[in-house]
Amino acid sequence: MAWDFQTDPEIQVELDWIEQFVREEVEPLDHVLGSPWNIHDPLFKQLVKPLQAQVKARNLWACHLGPELGGAGYGQVRLALINEILGRSLFGPIVFGCQAPDSGNGEILAHYGTPAQKQRYLQPLLDGDIVSCFAMTEPQGGADPAVFTTEAVREGDDWLLSGEKWFASNARYAAFYIVMAVTDKNVSVYEGMSMFIVAADAPGVSIIRNVGIADDPAATHAYLSFDKVRVPAGDMLGAPGQAFVVAQVRLGGGRVHHAMRVIGQAQKALDALCERSLSRSTQGSRLADKQMVQEKIADSWIELEQFRLLVMRTAWRIDQYQDYKRVRKDIAAVKAAMPKVLHDIAARALHVHGSLGVSEEMPFTGYIVRSFQMGLADGPTEVHKITVAKQLLRDYQPCDELFPDYHRPTAAARAREKYADALASLGEYDA
Repeated sequence: MAWDFQTDPEIQVELDWIEQFVREEVEPLDHVLGSPWNIHDPLFKQLVKPLQAQVKARNLWACHLGPELGGAGYGQVRLALINEILGRSLFGPIVFGCQAPDSGNGEILAHYGTPAQKQRYLQPLLDGDIVSCFAMTEPQGGADPAVFTTEAVREGDDWLLSGEKWFASNARYAAFYIVMAVTDKNVSVYEGMSMFIVAADAPGVSIIRNVGIADDPAATHAYLSFDKVRVPAGDMLGAPGQAFVVAQVRLGGGRVHHAMRVIGQAQKALDALCERSLSRSTQGSRLADKQMVQEKIADSWIELEQFRLLVMRTAWRIDQYQDYKRVRKDIAAVKAAMPKVLHDIAARALHVHGSLGVSEEMPFTGYIVRSFQMGLADGPTEVHKITVAKQLLRDYQPCDELFPDYHRPTAAARAREKYADALASLGEYDA
């Protein structure tokens, strides 16, 4: 039997290096640069590229990918330990080559890309020379595929893509988009959609406007328009009608990776909560000495540790089974729990900081808004709770009797029958 919470010594060495590197070299970037996806910014090239070179030299670049794709081939448990450190910094993921949505898009291209697609799109993405966008949701229905209207119509050797996509992740700086579109209206929505690679500079592609989130340094998510964009048939990912199959390659792991990085953000909020409590005095004593503040600290630590253990166990199960379907309930649970953990810890930290906490000089309002973002990205919380419940109910059977097995009188009668001889020998059983 193996039940271990220890980290392998050789991995701990790397984690110690990552923690110091992120604290001393990466976190300062958050205060001097704009968007992490603006890789063509001269200052990005001057400050970030050398750090990426150090990460690559230490074989920590794109650890979510296998060695054949230039990654270290780390499993999900190791990724969880790394990502919770990277989550402390806006620039952490891109310095280590594992930023969303590029990490998920890279996995899609690795699984479904043709040799030509991999050469044109995947390799530059893995090298950090370009960034990409995942364009699925639409303005009229969000993430509900049943109401998607963006469609691709076959014309000779090409597809003509038309429609609009909303909140297309980091489209502003992307070299290409991975776009989900309806290709057959005569079958179910899960069989009638396909996935395409669309070059950002293709004729007919336009950004209606860029949209930002909370205190993001730049508005990077786009409201996109496609006006009869000609997409070569060779730029379809997978077969026609396989959009949902293709998407699941990125969504399962992506949801867990979001959670890993949220641990880092929540930990940063908890650190601030504790330091402020020790540093600030009012009404004759430190905040740390007041029981209501102590309750906030205790609740925050307990909730974060519970969540971290859930994430780690889910990561372990992914490594063990190598099958996202078997871990579907766990991933959905992680996704459903994530927003509340970040929101509640950040809100407590904000409150204890008083007026400073609500100001733009502190990160707490940004954390709180991102908690809502985490409750929407890759599917809303409600959908994931439904998944958890449905998956859980598969392990149970209905009771056909008038009273259930756990009905106390029914269970007692069954128990007395089971132990009738022993009870009779003591004169306590009346047949």
